[in-house]
Amino acid sequence: KRVFDFFKSACRSLPSVMEIYNLHDVVTVSQLRSTVAAEIRKNSHVKDPKVIDMLIFKAVEELGNIVEHSKQRHHILGQYVVGRQGLVQDLGTKDQRISPFLKSFYNTNYF
Repeated sequence: KRVFDFFKSACRSLPSVMEIYNLHDVVTVSQLRSTVAAEIRKNSHVKDPKVIDMLIFKAVEELGNIVEHSKQRHHILGQYVVGRQGLVQDLGTKDQRISPFLKSFYNTNYF
């Protein structure tokens, strides 16, 4: 129930997030909603109520930081629009000549 309440509040705040960070040219509200749902699903295996409470607390804090404009646009783009895999995976054919070190570097440092 608390997870669904958080999801509803996150979805309600997405239009204002789109306005605050001027994301209309990069992503749609639907895509951001899917990203929020995917982030929640990543922890669907967790059954311990204390851990769930902690994850919800962290999610509410993150949402609060985003809505209060505590983050900059490139943080939002890097974490929720492009994703943690970065653009390197999208370029499948180009990264054939890149060393394994650089591949792992690009995957972990997405800015």
